[in-house]
Amino acid sequence: MKIRTRLTLWYAGILILSLLVIGLGTYHEISEQMHRHHRPEGDGHALDEAGEMVLFVGLPAVILGLVGGWWLTRRALAPVARLTAAVENIHEHNLRTPLPRSGSGDELDRLTEVFNAMTARLDDSFIRIREFTLHASHELKTPLTILCGETETALRDESLSPSEHERAASQLDELRRLTRIVDGLTLLAKADAGLITLAQEPVRWDELVRDNFADALILAEPQGIQVELSARETVTVLGDRHRLRQLLLNLTDNAVKYNRPQGQILMVLRRVGDMAELVISNTGKGIPPEFLPRVFDRFFRGDAAHGSAVEGCGLGLSIAKWIVTAHHGTIKIESPDAELTTVRVRLHIHTPSA
Repeated sequence: MKIRTRLTLWYAGILILSLLVIGLGTYHEISEQMHRHHRPEGDGHALDEAGEMVLFVGLPAVILGLVGGWWLTRRALAPVARLTAAVENIHEHNLRTPLPRSGSGDELDRLTEVFNAMTARLDDSFIRIREFTLHASHELKTPLTILCGETETALRDESLSPSEHERAASQLDELRRLTRIVDGLTLLAKADAGLITLAQEPVRWDELVRDNFADALILAEPQGIQVELSARETVTVLGDRHRLRQLLLNLTDNAVKYNRPQGQILMVLRRVGDMAELVISNTGKGIPPEFLPRVFDRFFRGDAAHGSAVEGCGLGLSIAKWIVTAHHGTIKIESPDAELTTVRVRLHIHTPSA
């Protein structure tokens, strides 16, 4: 129940109770006067007049009071409704936009000032986190590049024993994995800071899907996974070709890694109204319902036991989400059962003007 409704009901109860008290008091006073003056023959007439007074004067007063109280309550709580609507629209990208203040200096105006100060502090915290992530990932790139180069050089040394060669190869794999993590963090940090500018050019989405299908065949071959492109309609989207290809590679890589041996991957590209919908389904262990809201969170891997056997750092879907959002599209992951996971990506179809 809203505060306005609750206050109106309380106000109505108080008015009705007041009317009853006035009526009973009037009735009792008239009765006492008639009794003191010993005029019982006039009691009925006087009491009737008292009842009519309460009915024709008190009842309209109560109704007028209810309407006036409801209007005053609505007017008094209107700033609360406006403040609530403004706070609901706050997100991480508009924390610097101040909430409108009434300037009256009352409690609500003070509350708005407190909200503005709080969002400013949050924005400063987000900026510091982004700057730290960006600077740290940038500083890590040089030593990682040097270590990868030195390890690759060591692997070419023919004097290494088999065990030493295996150990150096394992170190190189971990260094490359750490490099991918740093690259992903750098990309997301730059995206959060608005430092990445995407190209806006017509891209044949169906051609990228076809090329990605060929890549998927190569990635899936070691595990015996069957890849099928059942439908591919000709569509063009407006965006950055490099980032869209990165999106496809991330989704395909996930579909292969989180699949079962001898499993299947099904790709479909079709038109849905003015949108191009790409559906990628893969067989595997599926995603529990409680994990679905968090699949796009950074470093979220889901089942820890399963994730430990699969290479990755939990940034692929976060990057995919950013790419789709930057192209004003939508991405959704569904896992209705424990045997199938489906990713749906929708992008606006580009129709060149005459």
